[in-house]
Amino acid sequence: MKLKNEIQTALTAAMKARDEDTKRTLRLVMSSIKLSEVEDHGELDDSRILSILQKEVKTREDSIQEARQARREDLVKAAEREIEILNQFLPKQMATDELRVLAKQVIEETGATSIKDMGTVMKNLMPKLEGRASGQDASNTVRELLQ
Repeated sequence: MKLKNEIQTALTAAMKARDEDTKRTLRLVMSSIKLSEVEDHGELDDSRILSILQKEVKTREDSIQEARQARREDLVKAAEREIEILNQFLPKQMATDELRVLAKQVIEETGATSIKDMGTVMKNLMPKLEGRASGQDASNTVRELLQ
């Protein structure tokens, strides 16, 4: 809930400052949050809002790839700017070494020995990451450690 208020406050500040990029990006995020609240029939907690923010960043990263293939540098710059805005609300990303240490710890806790145990490891690892690493990075690290 605190995160939603931060985003709303930043949106208000962007409107007062007439910052069109920030205003547009945060309005899209608030729209996604409200849509999820309607679908879930209630308020979202911060972890769910973080996942929405991460999804929005991922969408823009995909847009950057497509824009580069189409040689549209204007769209690349706009998407990069939106990612910068969204990253203000995301926790600092975990370093690869930290992720590896945490993954090893979870593997030891769960007693995982093969790739077949990956689901159990991921189930226990993801809540500990708290949005500080992507699921794909975590999955790749766990897969590497279990092989």
